[in-house]
Amino acid sequence: MSAEITDELCDGILWVTFNRPQARNALTFEMYKRLAELCRQMPTDGSVRAMVLSGAGGKAFAAGTDMTQFRAFETPRDALNYEQQIDDVLEAVERCPVPTIAAIHGACTGGGGSIAAACDIRIASESLKFGFPIARTLGNCLAAGNLARLSELIGAGRVREIIFTARLIEAQEALQTGLVSEVLPDETALLSRASELADKVGGMAPLTLRATKEALRRNRAALQVDDSDLIVSCYMSDDFRTGMEAFLAKKKPEWKGR
Repeated sequence: MSAEITDELCDGILWVTFNRPQARNALTFEMYKRLAELCRQMPTDGSVRAMVLSGAGGKAFAAGTDMTQFRAFETPRDALNYEQQIDDVLEAVERCPVPTIAAIHGACTGGGGSIAAACDIRIASESLKFGFPIARTLGNCLAAGNLARLSELIGAGRVREIIFTARLIEAQEALQTGLVSEVLPDETALLSRASELADKVGGMAPLTLRATKEALRRNRAALQVDDSDLIVSCYMSDDFRTGMEAFLAKKKPEWKGR
């Protein structure tokens, strides 16, 4: 078990915690890999009835992918492999055979937002900040499947608007749009409610829940498109390199469109 993502089984509920509070739980490749492993290896014998995802440190659920890892990108294959890895992780979360609940406190951006969107249920505290500010920070793009998943939740128009403006959705808007089903006043109340909700849904007919999850996933999978050219055009651009280095240096990038 990696120290950067922990898992603890308590009364049939698996509590999975992103545990890099010093980096606002920014996700490393190893953290993505571990999350996928937990989902793929989830027992179906009743010993685990539900899984709750949350972030350590009191400030963030997960603030995207750790950008320092992008410095190693040199070829189109690096970009395509990365997006394929993310897609595999999100599919593992969706295919997890037990109900998954994202308990979101604080920042939930980039890869963190994608993971939350792949969960069955999302609840949040009043401190929620959700979005994908990549048009302001990195200059990369979301894969088509990721955009489709988000569009299912809040509509294509709103997805386009939040990406184009790089703004973050706060708690009450998230509730009104159906991104989250409940908003709690603080982190303590959030985790308490997550426990109650996990216990409730974990007591429902497991085959019904699994069939519903898989049918919804197949509906979206039937509409998959080839977006490899779009991914390469962004990740291999001068703008992406400029945006990454500017973000890490805490400077404003100067976009060139190439």
